[in-house]
Parts: sequence; structure tokens; C-alpha cells
Amino acid sequence: MNDFLKKVDWISILLYAILVFIGWLNIYSASYDGGLEGIINTDTFYGKQMIYIIVSCILIILILSIEAKFYERFSSLIYLISLLSLAGLYVFGKNVNGATSWYSIGGMTLQPSEFAKAATALALAKFLSDIQTDIQNPKDLLKAFIIIFLPALLIIPQPDPGSALVYVAFFFVLYREGLHPMYLFVGFFTVLLFVFTLLFGTIWVGLGCTLLLGLIYYFFKTKKKKISGIQLLIVLIISMVFSYSVDFIYNNVFEQRHRDRFSLWLRLEDDPVKLEQIRRTIGYNTHQSESAIGSGGLMGKGFLEGTRTKGNFVPEQHTDYIFSTVGEEWGFVGTSLVVILFSLLILRLLFLAERQKSTFSRVYGYSVAAIIFLHFAINIGMVIGLLPTVGIPLPFFSYGGSGLLGFTVLLFIFLKLDANRINEWM
Repeated sequence: MNDFLKKVDWISILLYAILVFIGWLNIYSASYDGGLEGIINTDTFYGKQMIYIIVSCILIILILSIEAKFYERFSSLIYLISLLSLAGLYVFGKNVNGATSWYSIGGMTLQPSEFAKAATALALAKFLSDIQTDIQNPKDLLKAFIIIFLPALLIIPQPDPGSALVYVAFFFVLYREGLHPMYLFVGFFTVLLFVFTLLFGTIWVGLGCTLLLGLIYYFFKTKKKKISGIQLLIVLIISMVFSYSVDFIYNNVFEQRHRDRFSLWLRLEDDPVKLEQIRRTIGYNTHQSESAIGSGGLMGKGFLEGTRTKGNFVPEQHTDYIFSTVGEEWGFVGTSLVVILFSLLILRLLFLAERQKSTFSRVYGYSVAAIIFLHFAINIGMVIGLLPTVGIPLPFFSYGGSGLLGFTVLLFIFLKLDANRINEWM
């Protein structure tokens, strides 16, 4: 056991512990009402979170005690159980705030989508590590897409589009393993087409696409490189068809709350009265969050001194909007520290993933880093108003047992695999 403790990556564990501790402090501040309750009190959010932290510590010991080969050997079974747990929500799930995303177990709730990320990462790592898998082969690539999107397709109708969005992170993993960059370009270009169509309309988007593709054709022609004008024309036609479909998707597929969020984010509403109404309803959380962070200034107002936090101006501040508490009470210095800590953890995980000897461990490691990065980037972008509001928690920070336990499982399975790499090498 002593040998194992020397081989486990203590830098990652230290960063994890610091983030969890700072997260708990902010949950304490966001939910503290001035009473003298103990820190382990199931009547308070911070008391429940402390219990979840203790359970996480027990879970860490369990994960690190299991033989590393277990995670690779039983990855497919773990993935199947995860899919069944997601599907079972439609029969046995509990509806909370309009979403059937939880199981109610003995007065407590469990959200299987938080654990499905680790299960999907294991399944994808197992598939890509198979000696007969070739990511350049369309059939194998399709199988990888199915592994990624099956959980997402079960999560979206709950409805929980935020949790489903996280599965985009796996495309960065596929890119590391040999996915052609064109797939990422197409995805990025599609998002830009959607946004620009909402902003400027189909006619201007069509003119822009024509100009862009014309410049591409001219560049390749002058460099004496082969490029087919027919292919570019087909791309232009597909782009225009998609652009024309945006209006239908926006008005008929999106719900009104989604349209309002996009309208607020992109400033699509010209009527200042309607825009202010949207800001005070759908955009209320973000507006109050921005105000709370802005009021913190450089050094913040101090621990437990946030007036907007104490006044409960920001709804759900202990969960998805926990970063606004950091901004108000710790200021720019505190928020910068949190961003640096997350960045260090993600960079450390990428470093560990790159040095893995087995494809399975490397793919899983990159999956962990990509998932944490996407959660971190989207949550903070949402809280400061750069991105539309989606239900994505801040890893290790936001209140919730399923979230903390799910990220703990995700991270420490990889740390176990990394420690095992050292054993195999020696």
C-alpha cells in the first residue's frame, strides 16, 4: 500500500482537495442564514455537502483499492448498466423542477447522468483501445459516435440538454486519437451558421458563405493546389439549406424559454421593453449573477459579507451559479485563483494522459480532462453572461451529491489507471 501511495499523483489529488474545499466554503456562504448549526447538518445545503464530501473520501479509497484492470475488463458492463439507469428514469424517475433526471432513494436523490460520463469514457476508451479499431474507418467511427450519443439521446428528453451537451467533449478525444479535423471544422462551422443566421438572416449569411468559399477557391488555385469547384458548390448549397432551416428549428423545435435565452444572449429582441422583460424573467439569474460578480471588485467584499449573496438575489446560487459567490466575496483575485486552479488540474490531467503507455488509459485520461474543461468553460461562461443559460454545474464546486460523486469517480479512476502505469513500467 505504501508503494501505491508513492505512485499516485498527489498533485492532482491536492488540486482536487483544494477545489472541493473552496467550493464547500462558497456553498456555506451562499446558504448560511446566520444560525449556529453545525457543519454536518442535513437541514442545510452546506451540511449535506459536507456529508457528500465524506462519502466521496470513502469512495476514493474504494476506487483506488480496486485492481486497475477491473475498469477496463468491465467497462462495457458498466456502460450498459449506466444506459439502463438512464432509461429507467422514464419509469421510476422523480420529477424535480420539470425534469425527470433523478431517482429518489430513501429520501435522497441520485442523478444517473452524472455517473454516465465516466461510464461513457470507459466504454469509449475500451472501444478505441481494441487492436482492430481504426478511427479512420467509417464503420468504427460510426460505432464510436453511437457510444457517445446513446447516453445523450436518453438524457435530452428528460429534459436535460445541459448534461447532454457535455458529450461534445468526446469529440476532442476522438481528434486526439486520429479523427480528421474536418469533423471538428464542420461542427464549428454549423454552430457559426446557426448563430449568424439568427443575427443577420439567411441572405447575408449566404453572401458571406459565397465570399468565404470563393476566397478558399482562389487561395488554393493560386497555390496550385487541387480543389474542386463542384465540392465547394455543394458545400454552399448545404450551408444555404441549413441556414434556411434555422428559422424553422428556432420557432418550432425550440421551446419559448430557449428562444428567450437566445434572444437575450444574442440581443435579437429590438424592442427595449420586451428585452427588459426577458432580462427580468428568463435572464434574471444571469443578470443578478453579473451584478454580484461586478460588485465584488478587485478583492471582494469578504467571506460571508456578500450583500447579494446574503439577500438571495441570485436563484440557485449554491448550485449552477456558485461562481457568482466567489466573484462577490472574493473579487477578481478570488475568481482568478479558481480559474488558475481548474486550469492547473486540466493541464495536469492532459500531461498524465499523454504519458500513458496503454491506449485505454490515454483515451480515458483525455476524456476526463475534456469533460472537466467543458463543464468549467460553459458554467463560468454562463454565469458571467458570455454564454446562454444551461444547467451545467461547476465541477467540485456546485452543491449536489451526484455531481460531486460523479466527478470524483471520473477523476480517481484515471488516477488509479495512472498509478498502475507506473507499476507496469517497473
